[in-house]
Amino acid sequence: MTDLSPSAQAVLDAANGAQSYGPDDCLNESRWVAAAALRAAADQLKYKLLDVEVVDCSQLLLLADELEA
Repeated sequence: MTDLSPSAQAVLDAANGAQSYGPDDCLNESRWVAAAALRAAADQLKYKLLDVEVVDCSQLLLLADELEA
């Protein structure tokens, strides 16, 4: 497993802690679940006002990319 940035690690830790098993159990798919949640959040936040993006979601997408790598 690659080293994650502190932000990506925090997302992964939250995904692992929110599962139905104990906090010490890690789901193999948790990285991809967390990445999918970040992508969904970015999609919901993204909108344009007069053809200008109002919210920059690039950081969320970069974290998702990092978790999927």
